[in-house]
Amino acid sequence: MSPIRRFPLEGWVFLYFLFYLPNVIVTKLITSVPHETLGRPLTGLETLPATLIINTVMTYLFIWWSGWHRDAHGIRILGRRIPVPTRYTLLSGVGTAMILFTVPLSYTFAGVSIPFIQLLMRGDILLIAPIIDLLFGRKVHWWSWAALAMVAGALVVTLSDRGGLNLPPLAILTVIVYTAGYFLRLAVMNRVSKGQDPAAVRRYFVEEKVFALPLSVAALAAISASGFGTQAGELGFGFIHVWTDPVIVWLVLIAGTLTFVSVFSIIILLDPHENAYCVPLERASSLLAGIIAAYVLAAGWGLQMPRMAELIGAIILISAIVLLSVAPRLRKSRAAARAET
Repeated sequence: MSPIRRFPLEGWVFLYFLFYLPNVIVTKLITSVPHETLGRPLTGLETLPATLIINTVMTYLFIWWSGWHRDAHGIRILGRRIPVPTRYTLLSGVGTAMILFTVPLSYTFAGVSIPFIQLLMRGDILLIAPIIDLLFGRKVHWWSWAALAMVAGALVVTLSDRGGLNLPPLAILTVIVYTAGYFLRLAVMNRVSKGQDPAAVRRYFVEEKVFALPLSVAALAAISASGFGTQAGELGFGFIHVWTDPVIVWLVLIAGTLTFVSVFSIIILLDPHENAYCVPLERASSLLAGIIAAYVLAAGWGLQMPRMAELIGAIILISAIVLLSVAPRLRKSRAAARAET
């Protein structure tokens, strides 16, 4: 059996959490604490270019070192086999590029807590997961519906506490683009790769990433070269000046953790279980990391403490994770007991 299938799904979820936690803490910290030279915190657009470039290099090195490139479709150029996406993984790469833009930006909005923006983004994904399952004829078990209802309840509690969204327009756009990217990605996953074959996981990861990562960097470079507005100036710092700035050490850490997170994420999402089971596990794990990161940042650096409603939302999500982990195993145990009798 492949190591991917031999290791339990919940184990990959735990590894995802362990690497996502420092990613969130460092990202929020360098965009909240004033920069020594600039006298203000760096913006998401100032940190994003270098992070994505380093992440691209690290991901390509992982693809080569792990040998995963052998499972991907490819063409020969100058005697060397180069991985290339199919039309479906190319489409998924577009969705992934949308996600790569929005996730780091979501942690950088002033006055918007990490738990709240995560609840919004993760809540949208959990809502579309069973829809995709139904579209592709995959059965959605009762525990997956129950977990979705619990997550929806957590979202309602937090929104009520805030009196509504109360978000800047760019933050709302970020949520919309993120949700659209994930919908596109999940739809393609179900079309080509969600099944029992571990090689499909490796093939999908390689074909998606070899296109999505350079696409995201190229899009940022185009915005920077356009010279349009203050965003272009921020991207100029992110592409040029950041490489000689001490903050680059922290950006390497962000990129490194992001590389591992992307590997764990694809393993979780391409697990044979239904989307309404896999997606909540992955989304809730990242949200829980965001909650803990918010408390660490508040205790260690004086950033805003999570609100009580956000803590209640986290408790509901933990309960959903427990349900998703225990219910399928109880069902299998009962089925095995009935088979023996």
